[in-house]
Amino acid sequence: MIRRRLLSTLLALPLFLAASGALQAAEITHSMGTTEVPENPQRVVVLTNEGTEALLAVGIEPVGAVRSWLGDPWYAHIADQMKGVEVVGEESAVNLELIAALEPDLILGNKMRHEKIYNQLSAIAPTVFAETLRGDWKINLALYTKAAGKEAEGKAVLDRYNARVAALSEALGDRKAEKISLVRFMPGRTRIYYKDTFAGLILSEIGFARPASQDKDAFADEVTKERIPEMDGDRLFYFVYETGDGSAKGLAEEWTKEPLWQNLNVVKAGKAMAVDDAIWNTAGGVIAANLMLEELAKIYDISLPE
Repeated sequence: MIRRRLLSTLLALPLFLAASGALQAAEITHSMGTTEVPENPQRVVVLTNEGTEALLAVGIEPVGAVRSWLGDPWYAHIADQMKGVEVVGEESAVNLELIAALEPDLILGNKMRHEKIYNQLSAIAPTVFAETLRGDWKINLALYTKAAGKEAEGKAVLDRYNARVAALSEALGDRKAEKISLVRFMPGRTRIYYKDTFAGLILSEIGFARPASQDKDAFADEVTKERIPEMDGDRLFYFVYETGDGSAKGLAEEWTKEPLWQNLNVVKAGKAMAVDDAIWNTAGGVIAANLMLEELAKIYDISLPE
């Protein structure tokens, strides 16, 4: 009798352990509430560009991700790490059928982009949303990596970034008093970028000054050529969001030939330069942030810690 009971217990043990493992979950509080996610998710789908960079930075290759805003289909600076990843639509138009077909065990998205489809995504797999985009990439990275079971690794990634910001700031010294102007050319539109932007917040972290007209905690203003004088500064960085038809590049060429542009003090001083839109604005994640730091360090002839 005892032997039969022992045998029954031993035979049931694997099923019990399997069930226990299946029940293991981490409770994640996020912008849409609280969600139980697997402690070690293996098939992650990510629905924002900055979220993709957060996962790659901690060694996770998602099974699916939204197409990069630039590139075919990925930004040049992450393409080598994304070769096996399925495209599941765009950040502003995800494909629910493609996501479901991938059988994810975790979906990461953003309330600002995907609030209306949260319930549909949650029906596919446990879904965790960050609140917003732009300057919140560090907050979002901490959330995404915690949900993906890589909280410690995410903290290490942020610690490294923060250490590089501090090193750059210290090495710059008085040069941080230079007023940095940010301008973006898009198809049919030109914007002056303020402090509540990806590049603007990184400049603020480093401690750079901004021109008085740009020193505001706001996103951006769409401007006409009459406002070109507001683009002046001690140094000007401009980026071009080119979608493939050449219109944004043509717009940039048109504006930079304008007498008002040519008359800017920063242009006459030879300190207006084009930079990569993906890195300085569009990607919006930790990999791009580190590349922006490296570009600034090169411009100012500073060595950054690895």
